Amino acid sequence: MGYFLALMSVLLVSGAQLIMKWAMVELPLVNRPYELITAVITLTPGAIALLAGLFAYVCSMGCWFLALRRMALSKAYPLLSLSYVLVWAAAIWLPWLHESFSMGKLVGVCVIFIGLLFVCIPGKKR
Repeated sequence: MGYFLALMSVLLVSGAQLIMKWAMVELPLVNRPYELITAVITLTPGAIALLAGLFAYVCSMGCWFLALRRMALSKAYPLLSLSYVLVWAAAIWLPWLHESFSMGKLVGVCVIFIGLLFVCIPGKKR
């Protein structure tokens, strides 16, 4: 159950990152506070996305707290790095985020993923 909750936390935080990125593109800039406040009060799509992203963060933290009660921190914490892999891949794949692909970034993400496998795959017992 601990791994399930940790993975749910990773999925929720990854979704929150992607949703909030889109919200920041849609909402007016912070240096135009009147327009930003108006957009939030009138619940524009960007404001709704921002609130949904924040809610996903809260749910992610709830799952994380529950996961930590059920599994070792040395196993749980490396799972958070999976969100880097997921967010990077989704940002490349989702056309409205306009993220660019590069081989250097791919290599970095692969290194993170390989490191995650080394930490999470059980070794031989003596």
